[in-house]
Amino acid sequence: MALYSDKVMDHFQNPRNVGKIDDADGIGEVGNAKCGDIMRMYIKVEDGIITDCKFNTFGCGSAIATSSMATELIKGKPVEEALKLSNQAVVEALDGLPTHKIHCSVLAEEAVRAAVKDYYDKNGIAYDPEELKINDCEACEMG
Repeated sequence: MALYSDKVMDHFQNPRNVGKIDDADGIGEVGNAKCGDIMRMYIKVEDGIITDCKFNTFGCGSAIATSSMATELIKGKPVEEALKLSNQAVVEALDGLPTHKIHCSVLAEEAVRAAVKDYYDKNGIAYDPEELKINDCEACEMG
């Protein structure tokens, strides 16, 4: 059995939505020095819908694949729905990840939340701070 699914390999070798949005409405950056992965997520929002989403990731193939998949899962969705994106949903959409790479999906989830938080902050939109809390990638401790 292969270590990585075909979807993981495809999103690593052909990542979707790579780049920067110069006039992004929200930018989120998360990472952890211990695991070495750093993700920056950019979102463009119109009428409460994420119309564009791009990322730059410094990290392993799993980090790139999870960033790519996360952007695919939130593009075209209402901001509130994007906030519900879980690392498990990213893993499932990629047909799984090795246990020692789950922390990459956690970073992808947190990058989305950080970008939404930045969007809310820039636009004076009230939110529950607990809902947008970033956990400093505790899962990175695992691998």
